[in-house]
Amino acid sequence: MKAVIQRVRHAKVEVDSKVVGKIGIGILVFVGVGKEDTPKDAEYLAGRIVQLRIFEDALGKMNRSCLDVQGEILVVSQVTLYGNCVQGRRPSFDGAADPQKGEELYNDFVKRLRTYDLKVETGRFRAMMDVSLTNDGPVTFILNSR
Repeated sequence: MKAVIQRVRHAKVEVDSKVVGKIGIGILVFVGVGKEDTPKDAEYLAGRIVQLRIFEDALGKMNRSCLDVQGEILVVSQVTLYGNCVQGRRPSFDGAADPQKGEELYNDFVKRLRTYDLKVETGRFRAMMDVSLTNDGPVTFILNSR
């Protein structure tokens, strides 16, 4: 699984002009599922994200995790993280999981995040979504379960 995570002051996702997920201070996670991914990848990525020390402490150093600050998490599925742009002018998505497997692992990932007793909101799998955010920093990281 691949994830782009952004530390945010707030973020929301809309489908058909209706808000389906909204958070305050926390992490926006764009997550993609690959063909070779398993529930172990979802478990690893969820644990890594909530424990990654990307929030500032009293001295302004990145020493606090989402768990430490009781941050909120917004998860948005994004198959384009598996877009390969090496050849041609159109991305290839051969590395992405099929939609059924992608949705299963996406839901498993969200379920695992919710075990940490943090507010977790989501977008809608396979929907066209409008995502709005205020990136805090900006602070953005790319994670890969492999």
